[in-house]
Amino acid sequence: MRDQPDPPEESDGERSPSPPGTLRQLGPGAIVLALCAGLVCGWLVRRVASYAGSTGPLVTWTQPAVLFLAAGILGLLVWHTRRVLRDAPAGRPEAHRLVNRLVLARASALAGAFVAGGYLGYALSWLGVGAELASQRALRSGLAGLGGLLVLMMSLWLERACRVPEADDAS
Repeated sequence: MRDQPDPPEESDGERSPSPPGTLRQLGPGAIVLALCAGLVCGWLVRRVASYAGSTGPLVTWTQPAVLFLAAGILGLLVWHTRRVLRDAPAGRPEAHRLVNRLVLARASALAGAFVAGGYLGYALSWLGVGAELASQRALRSGLAGLGGLLVLMMSLWLERACRVPEADDAS
C-alpha cells in the first residue's frame, strides 16, 4: 500500500475546509433544486391527468392545515433547542439530541422545499383555466405551497439553532 501524497497547499483565494467533526449549513443549491423539481412535478400533475382523460386531484383544507401544523411544531422545536442551548450546563447539551434535530431540520427543509414547489406548481397550472373547481384548486394549492415554504423556513431556523456556541464565545 502506497502513501498518498500530501494535498497541495491552498492559495489565499481559496476557502479552507472545515475542521474535522463539523458540519456546514445546508447549501442553497439543494434547496433550490428541490423547489424547482417540486414546481415542475406539481405543474405536470394536471397535464398528466388531462392526458389520461381525468381532472386533477382535489386539494382539501387538510393539506394546508397539516403543513401549517408541521411548521408550528418545527417552530416550537426551535424555541426549545435555543432554550436548551442557553440553559445547558457548560453550554453543552447532549450531542445526540442536537444531531437528531439537525437531521430532522435538513430532511424537513428539503421535503418542505419539494412540497412547496409541488403545490405552487399545481396552483400555477390551474390559473386561467375555466374548468369547474379550478379556482378552488388554485387557492388551496397556493395555501399548501405557503405552508411548505413555512416548513422550509422553520427547518432552516432549526438547523441554525442547532449550532453549539464555541467555548471562546461563551466567555
